[in-house]
Amino acid sequence: MTEANDIKDHNPNLHHGQEHQVVTQGMAVANGIETSVSSRNDRHVDIGGHRIIVSAWNYPAQNGRIPIVFLHDSLGAIDLWRDFPAQSVAYSGHPVIAYDRAGFGRSDPHPSKLGHDFVRDEACSSLLPLMNHFGIEKAILFGHSVGGGMAISAAAQFPNRIAAVITESAQAFVEDRTLEGIRAAKKNFADPEQLARLARYHGNDLKKAQWVLDAWTETWLSPEFANWSLEEDLRKLQCPVLAMHGDRDEFGSEQHPKMIASLPSAFEGPGEYVMFEGCGHVPHREKPELVLETVADFLRRHFQEQ
Repeated sequence: MTEANDIKDHNPNLHHGQEHQVVTQGMAVANGIETSVSSRNDRHVDIGGHRIIVSAWNYPAQNGRIPIVFLHDSLGAIDLWRDFPAQSVAYSGHPVIAYDRAGFGRSDPHPSKLGHDFVRDEACSSLLPLMNHFGIEKAILFGHSVGGGMAISAAAQFPNRIAAVITESAQAFVEDRTLEGIRAAKKNFADPEQLARLARYHGNDLKKAQWVLDAWTETWLSPEFANWSLEEDLRKLQCPVLAMHGDRDEFGSEQHPKMIASLPSAFEGPGEYVMFEGCGHVPHREKPELVLETVADFLRRHFQEQ
């Protein structure tokens, strides 16, 4: 879930072309030090007859480190991560791959209405095919908001392919606060200017932007989705888990990271959760250094042999 204010002041750099590799050598700042980050590499990948847009930073890794795959939120897209993937490479040393889910960003429009099992279905429909396409045997998943739920579900379904899960502002169940936040956002998007801003990140296509908005609001507000929960998937996790959350998140209370960190029992040791003080739903934008340092520390502790 992306707040309406998060789509205002950033113009995405749109790239086109089959297997198109875009880019320039870049610099990222980690702990006050500029670090070279190799080119962002954009390409189109065909999955089930649909074109999915993928961006990669420092992949394949020269240091052999496990790649981090980013899963965006309900209104998200690669370009809404802005410079966070490059900063993640600089802080952690792990390569990063992000993609626009079907129907989002610069990927092809979704052929139908989003199903109520979409959180669980993402692993088979796109994530695993993309990992296979890039030859990724194991990945660390970083999911924002609903992307966090997708990361957890993927790790539960394919424990041999997922090395760790990091969630940011993820929902673990349907909470009243979540629904209140979605209703408020739906009301804000009744303003045509808000929808037009959203469209910038979804192919400059108002029809596509409306589909993205409806896929979020109408799915989560529907009675059929009311009992959705990650509880079953959480109990199946076999990898380390870090759940990050802002104490002012308008789409979910502290119950979500606590549930994410406490339920996994298939691996040794409890999961971890971190609350960011004075922070809303988008910690990687509101408190980027804190998020980067928290993630880097988690990765060092669990993957220090690399």
